[in-house]
Amino acid sequence: MTKILALDCATKTGYAIVVDGQLKESGVQDFSKKRGESNGILFLRFRKWIDGLVDLTKPEVIAYERAHFRGGAATELCVGLQTRVQESAAFRNIPCLPITSSSVKKFATGSGRASKQDMLYQAAIFLNRPPIDDNKADAVLLAMFANSEV
Repeated sequence: MTKILALDCATKTGYAIVVDGQLKESGVQDFSKKRGESNGILFLRFRKWIDGLVDLTKPEVIAYERAHFRGGAATELCVGLQTRVQESAAFRNIPCLPITSSSVKKFATGSGRASKQDMLYQAAIFLNRPPIDDNKADAVLLAMFANSEV
């Protein structure tokens, strides 16, 4: 049995769990900051959440979308969240699988430059319904891609 936890790390983090190629659960966790809060508070909330999710689901692999290094606040946030995933996985001896967005897009649509709409459409096929948002869609497609690689 192969259990994969896939994460699209961002302020609104998409997650999906695949067991033996079957999507079992997916959703979005919101880590939006309140007025005056620092990224540090967001990182603490994320770390508590990811530790709890990993302990609850006991994945054999954790896949996540590798952050784009374009600079600025969004990059800082995504890299910070990625490191929390890596820490949680390392603490539990779970291998990580960082995946580029272009690899997921090519897997899902045949083109590494697919649009957000194309990705939402492909995720709806796996979910049998439209996803809540692009965060959930990306996590579902990450999970299915990771399953094909493991």
